[in-house]
Amino acid sequence: MWIFMAVGSALFAGLTSILAKCGIKKTDSDVATGIRTAVVFLFSWGMVVVAGSFDSIGMITKTSLLFLVLSGMATGASWICYFKALSMANVNKVVPIDKSSTILTVVLAIICFRETHHLVLKLCGILLLAAGVFLMIEKKDVANPENSEKRGWLFYAALSAVFAAATSLLAKVGITGVESNLGTAIRTVVVLIMAWGIILVKGKAKEVTKVTRKELVFLCLSGITTGASWLCYYFAIQNGVVSVVVPIDKLSILVTIVFSRVFLKEKLKKRAALGLLLLVCGTLLMTFSA
Repeated sequence: MWIFMAVGSALFAGLTSILAKCGIKKTDSDVATGIRTAVVFLFSWGMVVVAGSFDSIGMITKTSLLFLVLSGMATGASWICYFKALSMANVNKVVPIDKSSTILTVVLAIICFRETHHLVLKLCGILLLAAGVFLMIEKKDVANPENSEKRGWLFYAALSAVFAAATSLLAKVGITGVESNLGTAIRTVVVLIMAWGIILVKGKAKEVTKVTRKELVFLCLSGITTGASWLCYYFAIQNGVVSVVVPIDKLSILVTIVFSRVFLKEKLKKRAALGLLLLVCGTLLMTFSA
């Protein structure tokens, strides 16, 4: 069951990137993150009410709560960096670097959680993932070489990957013994506070009213798909193997690239296509190690 939930997480996450990209063409990335987070907040707590798990909030231990909060903080930081990078470069550039968090997550899961079952397969999968990410990374904008070096998208995308890796590991500890919908909702509270705190500190509150109706719709849809992805992901994390769930979730890149080609007209080069193939092979290898 948890493998199917991990696949569901990947599908929704893939849609999220495209919807978010459509929603930040004119909208500030911090404002966009705040709007999306508000939608995820409402979605996740709505699921808690539907699932009837709100009453169990008093049973959460201090340790679980601490790690859920830390996981939420890491998620907030990852989101802020990710959508900053996404507002500065093409989806096909940012997503592969963000997905490199898989490598760090799997290595740390093997070390911290002793997930050494079929270790050889996992290590081979890591090598394929690393090679795939390397081939997919584009540091320069070939069409507009003067633009990419002035932008800090690569820095923000790399930070997003680091925080994303921390998110999965902290969540694995925090979600233990906690109903997955409730754990997801608690993390969302932290992300919401971070996102809107940044908007207020930077004095961008007035820009919220300037968001166009079209981009607002895309951002809201992006928030809904994010919430759905989270619910699937943390159910899988809670009940499955981190070093397998994370690579499957990162296959969202397949969905993202297909939709970026159809709707955003972003083409994938042969080198990047080979990298994508290696990513898929590495992920399948990790799945077989479950």
